[in-house]
Amino acid sequence: MSVLSVRDLHVTYRTRGGGVPAVRGVSFDIDRGEVLGLAGESGCGKSTIAGAILRLLPEGTEVTGSVLLEGEEVLTMRPGRLRAVRWAGASIVFQGAMHALNPVRRVGDQIAEAIVAHQQAGPREAMVRVGALLEQVGLPPRRIDDFPHELSGGQRQRVMIAMALACNPSLVIADEPTTALDVMVQAQVLRLLKELQRDLGLAMLFITHDLSVLSEVSDRLAVMYAGKLVEEGPTAQVFHDGRHPYTRALAAAFPTIGDPSFRRRPSGLGGDPPDPQAIPSGCPFHPRCPEAFDECGRTEPALYDAGPGRRAACLLVRSALAGAAEGER
Repeated sequence: MSVLSVRDLHVTYRTRGGGVPAVRGVSFDIDRGEVLGLAGESGCGKSTIAGAILRLLPEGTEVTGSVLLEGEEVLTMRPGRLRAVRWAGASIVFQGAMHALNPVRRVGDQIAEAIVAHQQAGPREAMVRVGALLEQVGLPPRRIDDFPHELSGGQRQRVMIAMALACNPSLVIADEPTTALDVMVQAQVLRLLKELQRDLGLAMLFITHDLSVLSEVSDRLAVMYAGKLVEEGPTAQVFHDGRHPYTRALAAAFPTIGDPSFRRRPSGLGGDPPDPQAIPSGCPFHPRCPEAFDECGRTEPALYDAGPGRRAACLLVRSALAGAAEGER
């Protein structure tokens, strides 16, 4: 059984201007010990999915579908059960640790609070565990009495990781955990996350717009556009041989360091993602797609089989499938 199973998830925000469909029918699974990378441009619905899994979205947001955590439906949990599941069943590492941590409380007290609240230890035993957690994430236990402003950005992010691991969850959601860090610290935090995930056998949902980061840490990669999955499969295959034009454009946007030809002919993707309240008919990517043809503006593609363990929502993939089937006759 998968640690996390998401089925036909729809999320619509309620605003004065009407409903904003941020997530439109997303489905995926994460097995124990597996890292699923979720990629896409800003505004495609990645963080909304993270919020929906732990029911952290604003009041009044409409969420339908199914979110099974260890076989238990999260979307219908009673408040008491939901509080018990957060941190102990699934936890989250947010993007900006300085905003997620309480600035007037010592970091050790903040980590211990989750342990005591979930009745995993008394106050004294919890502080002993906090010291061990800080060591586990590469911080000396003496930093237990520091306030968040006394730590660097990378150290605060390590505190957030320690907090996420405090109650031994089966799933960790890492929502852009390295975006605010410089390149060297980013590499250290990524290495730490991968080592902890492997050593503890955690299931992890790793969210970022940076495909190069996901290529280092994830086992499978899912790419989102306009609130839907457009491609999913083994990370190396999706990154180096994307079947959807959007995936290929994202991968091509990363420069090759030291390659002068890239400076003369930079790759990228023109235009902007669509307004969620005005998503184009047909394939939502077709106005920006260099390979679009007439039918793309009329037919919204499903996720078609694109190889072993791979799916892609592109009519070109559908055509390739039909051609292969015809050739076998």
